[in-house]
Amino acid sequence: MCLGIPGRVIGTFRQHDVLMGKVDFGGVSKQVCLDHVPDVQIGQYVLVHVGFALSKIDEDEAGRVFAFLEQMNQLDELAVASPTEAEAPP
Repeated sequence: MCLGIPGRVIGTFRQHDVLMGKVDFGGVSKQVCLDHVPDVQIGQYVLVHVGFALSKIDEDEAGRVFAFLEQMNQLDELAVASPTEAEAPP
């Protein structure tokens, strides 16, 4: 199943002439392509799928989606590996 995860834009920058941003997903920050939402402002929320912000959403909707995904245990990809997990051989 493909899911869009809501996140808050906390910074924007250009990389190779592509609008990029730092997006906060409930305490986990990731770089995201913002080219599909070029008018997004810092502090606004976006719906992100596989590293691309697909649309802007309001804060209330972001909260509802995030809570639903959390309830469905669909936020695993945002989990940060502990140092021992990251060092473990495959």
